[in-house]
Amino acid sequence: MNIIDIIEKKKRNEKLSVEEIYYFVEGVTSGTIADYQTSALLMAICINGMDYEETFHLTMAMAYSGDMIDMSTVGRTVLDKHSTGGVGDKTTLIVGPLMASLGVPVGKMSGRGLGITGGTIDKLDTIPGFSSDVSIQEFMDYLQNVGFVDAAQTLSLAPADKILYSLRDVTGTVDSIPLIASSIMSKKLASGAGAIVLDVKCGNGAFMKDIKSAELLAKTMIEIGKRANKKMRAVITDMNEPLGFTVGNRLEVEEAVAFLKAELQETGLKRVVISLCTEMYKLSDVYKGESDEMIAEMLDSKLTSGEAYKKFSDFVMMQGGSLDSFENNEDRKKKLLAEEKLFKAVITTEDIYKTEKSDYYMYKNLNADLFGNISLMLGAGRLKKEDEIDPDAGIVFTKKAFDKIEKGDVLMTLYSRDRSRLKEAVSVLKEEISLTSYKSEESGSIILSII
Repeated sequence: MNIIDIIEKKKRNEKLSVEEIYYFVEGVTSGTIADYQTSALLMAICINGMDYEETFHLTMAMAYSGDMIDMSTVGRTVLDKHSTGGVGDKTTLIVGPLMASLGVPVGKMSGRGLGITGGTIDKLDTIPGFSSDVSIQEFMDYLQNVGFVDAAQTLSLAPADKILYSLRDVTGTVDSIPLIASSIMSKKLASGAGAIVLDVKCGNGAFMKDIKSAELLAKTMIEIGKRANKKMRAVITDMNEPLGFTVGNRLEVEEAVAFLKAELQETGLKRVVISLCTEMYKLSDVYKGESDEMIAEMLDSKLTSGEAYKKFSDFVMMQGGSLDSFENNEDRKKKLLAEEKLFKAVITTEDIYKTEKSDYYMYKNLNADLFGNISLMLGAGRLKKEDEIDPDAGIVFTKKAFDKIEKGDVLMTLYSRDRSRLKEAVSVLKEEISLTSYKSEESGSIILSII
């Protein structure tokens, strides 16, 4: 068996055997297959695809290329939740502790952000003292003691995926359903959870731009999970506008804290949280046939009672962090602004060039991809993996899509530690945002499909 024959076979659109797939992944991991040969096979897969069986075996080979976490010692089904990435997506910070407050253990390994997609670990890193670098033993201890743990993906889990992803990123082979699905699911399977709920984002601020491709990706990942004896569910959610009131790392933690305290819960964010938690609950050991309405009431009860926030606080403290600075956010911001360590720009209706004449307005466009790129300009994200992040940079929305806007209203506030970055972002926003005459209409459903 040799890699050239395997490349030729997939080039002819023929099905690869289990042995050929494992040979390929083992060669990638050990370095015996050259990058240019790996890239050639990736391109052949990108063009000709893989069926469910090939994709499953590719996923398993990648998962077994490194350590596999065994969560059976927990004694209960451990849940995992994965988002395919979006703008303003802070759901993990809410869903994890909320489920733990219901007695459902959630063990997660999260990544860092790249491009307009924010990373959960970057958000958690803004909490003073918090450590996402934990050993597998610590991971299991935290899971047992708190019921929720979120750690950075380690080099020992699915190392083949790390190599393949870095090559896909520079060879034009990112947009392949089998390669996307195997990349995501190899890490999920290696992480060891018994049940997985996928939040597959769809829209201009997501990788999957339309519902058809989002559902295809979801179905492929579900098929992989089921073949690996995992309980699976996928929720397709809209990502045509930013999720929640904030985009930016510390800002999103602030919003998650306010949400868990039941102080501020943006409608779209709450719908996504409740939907994901409901599906997770139905896959858990504590599910006793309750209706979706009953589960939603239970979730609301945990939020209003403070139990969900208590779990978040315990989770942060267990991983070395302190939430003290989040108890006086405004005082902290005022101090940074006064010392010129942070700068802000307030955007009102008067700043928007494209505004129709009217008594009341609404956004004509609040595109997630636009605000993802604005957050990058402000310093909240990275274009290259080695880029540094400004933890305080980002956007706070005062008005969202379909809100009624009056002349002079504040639309949003932008933050950055770099005055020139802030100026550039404001200039772009003034050109790109449009306000139109207000029409009383409801937003479309943010939950597009449940599979």
